[in-house]
Amino acid sequence: MSAGRSVAAMTMAEKMLARAAGLAACKAGDMLQPEPDAVIVHDGYVESLYKELSGLGYRRISRPERMAFVTDHDVIYTTPRVAERGLANRRIAREWRVGHFSDVGQNGHGHLFPMETGMVRPGHVVFAYDPHCTNFGAIGALALGVLGEICVVAATGTLLTQVPGSVRVTLTGAWRPGVHARDLGFALSHALTSGRLAAPYDGRVFEFCGPAVEAMPIASRVGLCNTLTEIGALSVLFPPMTLDGRPVPELASLVGDDDAGYEADVGWDLSALEPQVALPGAPDKAAPLASVADQRIDHAYIGSCGSAMYEDFSEAAAFLRGRSLAPGVRMVVVPGTTRIARRLSDDGVLQVFLDAGASVLPPGCGPCAGGRTGQLAAGEVSISTAATNSAGRMGSPTSLAYLASPLTVAASAVAGRITAPHPTA
Repeated sequence: MSAGRSVAAMTMAEKMLARAAGLAACKAGDMLQPEPDAVIVHDGYVESLYKELSGLGYRRISRPERMAFVTDHDVIYTTPRVAERGLANRRIAREWRVGHFSDVGQNGHGHLFPMETGMVRPGHVVFAYDPHCTNFGAIGALALGVLGEICVVAATGTLLTQVPGSVRVTLTGAWRPGVHARDLGFALSHALTSGRLAAPYDGRVFEFCGPAVEAMPIASRVGLCNTLTEIGALSVLFPPMTLDGRPVPELASLVGDDDAGYEADVGWDLSALEPQVALPGAPDKAAPLASVADQRIDHAYIGSCGSAMYEDFSEAAAFLRGRSLAPGVRMVVVPGTTRIARRLSDDGVLQVFLDAGASVLPPGCGPCAGGRTGQLAAGEVSISTAATNSAGRMGSPTSLAYLASPLTVAASAVAGRITAPHPTA
C-alpha cells in the first residue's frame, strides 16, 4: 500500500488488520505484519513449539505477556506420556515466563475461556495454533489459526500475513422452535461446498450482519463461528459485543462499510431453516434431520468448542428434565469452561443431566479431542455437537458419527434414535 493512498471503505477484517499493523487502511491481498493482542497455543503443541525454537537457538519468546498456553485437550491424564507432557508444559511456561498459563482444572477450553477472562476482547486480533480460534469472532475479535507458523509469531511477535477476502452474510427472519445456530452452520456449510451458494469460502473471512444478528446471543454466535471453520473459513466475525450480550459503542465503526469490497454477499432467511444433521464424514455433509430420523444411536455427547456454552446445556436440559436416557445409550456432557461448569452446577442444570444418566467430564475438549475420552467402539453410532466427524475421530473408524445441535442431541438421547427436538419432546 503506497504512503499516499487514501482511506477507503473496508471490511471488518481489513479494519482490524490495518489497526494491528499500524496502518490507516489495507485491502484484500495486501501483505502486512499485524501485532496480535494475544497468542494462544494448546497443550498438545507446546512441546513441539519449544523444541523447534530451541533448535533454532531461541531461549525466550517475544512478548511473553501476550502468550497463552491452554490445557484443554488432555484434562484427564490417561497415559504416562500424557502426564509427562503436562509436566513439560508447566516447565516450559515457567522458563519462557508465559503470561497466561492454564493448567488442568483451570479455566477450560482455550477457544472459550479467553473471552471470559478478558484475554481476548472485542476488537482484538489473535494468532492461535488451532484454527477453531474462530470462536472469538462471536464477540468481534479477529482470530487467525496459523498452525505451525505460530513458531514465527512466538519468536518475532508477528507474522507476515496476507489480508484475506471477506464474504458478507446477512441474516433475516426468526428461528423456528427447536432450531439452533449449529443447524444454520451445517446448512450454510453444505450450501457453500456444494455450490448451491455461489460464494468463495476457503481462506475467507465470513462477516455476519442483518436484523437477525442483532438478537443473536453469544452462544449462538460461537456455534456458528465454529462450524464454518471446518470448510476452510479463515475466520468469522460478528459485530463487537461483550460476553454478556452488550454492544460496544466505541467499536461501532469497526463493522464493515456498506460499500466495502466484499467478494460476495449472501442472504439467509432463518425462518425457512429446519433442524439439520451432519452425516458421518464431514460437518458440511448436512441433511434435514427428517432424512435420518429413527437412526438408532449408542452414544450422545454435548460439548466441544462449538457447543459448550451455558445456553447450550440449559436449553438441552429442558428436553431431559424428568426423563432418562434411552436403554443402551450413554451420554457425555463436557462444559466448556470452569466458570460455565460452576454456573451449571449452581443452577441445577448439571443435576438434570446426572439424573437422566449422563456422565459429566471436566471442562475442555472432551471426546472431540481425537477420542481421548468417551471413545466409540466398532459399529457404534454417535450423535454429538463435536466440531468434526471424520472417520475414527472419536474411536473406531467403523463407527458412525453424526453431528447435530445440542437440542437434537438431547432429544435423541432420550428417544434412543435421531429425532427432532420438538418443544414438547
